[in-house]
Amino acid sequence: MIEILSVTGPASVQDLGRLDQYRFGVGTSGAMDDVALRAGNILLGNDENAAGIEIPMMPFRLRFGRDMAFALTGAGVEAEVAGRAIPPWWRSHARAGDILSIKTMPRGARLYLTVGGGIDVPTVLGSRSTQFRGEFGGWHGRPLQPGDNLPCAIPTATIGELGVEPAEITLARPNAAADETVVRVVIAGEYDGFDAATQERFWSSSWKITPQSNRYGYRLQGPAVKPTAPIEKRSHGIVPGVIQIPPNGQPIIQMRDAQTSGGYPKIATVIRADLWRVGQARLGGKLRFEQTAYADALAAEAEMSAYLDRLRTSVRLVEESRTCRSS
Repeated sequence: MIEILSVTGPASVQDLGRLDQYRFGVGTSGAMDDVALRAGNILLGNDENAAGIEIPMMPFRLRFGRDMAFALTGAGVEAEVAGRAIPPWWRSHARAGDILSIKTMPRGARLYLTVGGGIDVPTVLGSRSTQFRGEFGGWHGRPLQPGDNLPCAIPTATIGELGVEPAEITLARPNAAADETVVRVVIAGEYDGFDAATQERFWSSSWKITPQSNRYGYRLQGPAVKPTAPIEKRSHGIVPGVIQIPPNGQPIIQMRDAQTSGGYPKIATVIRADLWRVGQARLGGKLRFEQTAYADALAAEAEMSAYLDRLRTSVRLVEESRTCRSS
């Protein structure tokens, strides 16, 4: 069990999401940075869908109720347990009564705390993820609060400390500014409803992430992009990553808590391999969209899968080496 001592902002229990409930009008929820959550679970030998805690704001403090392994992945942070500094993307150990203090977040927007065995809250509609709008899943369907005591499953093995290579939040691009996160997108259904000049404005602009952004959607600010003529559509299915253009011309990227349908025209969609990068972009930061082909989107997903495969292999080899030395 872990006890929440102090929390800033809407920290929540999340796994990889409920991916099979769209036909019932239930969105995915799940970790905004699924790569970080998977990596933390890989480090701990958990199922990669084991629930962890998504922490979007600092400071954050908790107390471990028993000896357990844990990992911090995602955003770069300054953290310590029992006065000992904890590196990011590192598997560490805490003793019963130890306090984990996460102080600052110099890089990225969301930290993931995973524990050996996973956060053992009830499964609702196939997932342990918190669904804020529906007020279900996670811990009582709400953000975490001081005094919450989260149950943790019993891990299957005792493991030592280990670190892994972090995923790069920003793609290396020669023309990207230092404060920009470049994300790859494919054009969407109503793209041809925007004239050539407006399409170019969408690609060439740097889009500021406004304070109105959250797990439901990222609202962006920049030069208005409006269709040649008003596009009125009946509500239709949308998924995380879809970029909609409301009447004011300021794009909205649907995120993990997005509704399952909407009627605004769609100009593009963030590819699945880059959606986690959007989730790690900070409020006030900037995004730049890079058009990519469907085949390249699949190749990018294969690259991310290869990165996770490398993590799995590295952890497995380290554990096998330790087993051989101890036998």
